[in-house]
This record gives sequence, C-alpha cells and structure tokens, in this order.
Amino acid sequence: MLVRDAIEGDLPSILAIYNEVIVSSTAIYADDPVSLHNRVAWFAQQKERRFPVLVAIGPDGVVIGYSAFGEWRGAWPGYRHTVEHSVHVRADRRGAGVGRTLVETMFPRAAAMGKHVMIGGIDAANSASLRLHEKLGFQRVAHFREVGRKFDRWLDLVFVQRTLHAA
Repeated sequence: MLVRDAIEGDLPSILAIYNEVIVSSTAIYADDPVSLHNRVAWFAQQKERRFPVLVAIGPDGVVIGYSAFGEWRGAWPGYRHTVEHSVHVRADRRGAGVGRTLVETMFPRAAAMGKHVMIGGIDAANSASLRLHEKLGFQRVAHFREVGRKFDRWLDLVFVQRTLHAA
C-alpha cells in the first residue's frame, strides 16, 4: 500500500468512499450523498489552507482510503495549534490497517505545521474506530450524548485527542 498526497484525479474515488460512508453508517452525520462539485470545493479549500488530503493506494493502483485534517473550532486564533482529522476507508478494505496507516501518516505532517494536538470526533457506536484511535495514542476526552440524529435515532459523539509534540 502506498500513501501519497491526493490529486484532483483522486476525487471521484474519494467521493465514492465518502458517499458510501454517508449512506451506510453513522461515521459521518450527514443524511444525503454529496456531489463531485462538493468534493472539488472541499479539496480546493484544503489546498488553499495548506491542509493535506492523503490517499491510500492499493496494489491495483486504486484509492482504498483517504484522510485529511483541518481547523478545529473554525478560525479562532487560540485554537491554531489544534487540528481535527477524518479518515475513511473503502468498505471492502476496512480492518486491514489502511486507516491506521493513513492516520499515522498525518502525525508528522501536522507536527511540521506547528500543530500540537489532533482531535477526532467519532460516533460512540463505532467501536472499531474508537479502538483504532486508542491504539494510536488518542485518549477519550468527551462524550456528548444525543447530539446527532441519523437513521431515525439519536447519536452520541465521542471526542478523542492526541498530543503531537511538546510545544
């Protein structure tokens, strides 16, 4: 597996993964799939802000997962050393270490940008993602009850965080 910076040509694959997650899980608190235009705009915003989008490429040369990070709590200056990340893996490749590699690859990128803490927001029922993040050194720091709603039920959100380096 190769992890590299995403290019615009990867966006249809990223879109397919993103939309599959939307329609089949509570990993993203959105109800409706998004358009390619949406992902193009997101990618442009990531590049404009100099935040990475990484893709994992399988042996067949196909995108099997992606990760990214960006501002946490908007542009409040006091939070400029903290980022929030996301990672999503194609359904048929989950549990094979793709997500772990994508998240690990982001740590030095964030640290090189002067970031001190990485945050993740994970649906409380997503035990696989919670276990993955714990193995990567993230600690559970908050549990918000019934803050989301999808599939006709209330959802709890867990925040995890990991210190990247001492500032």
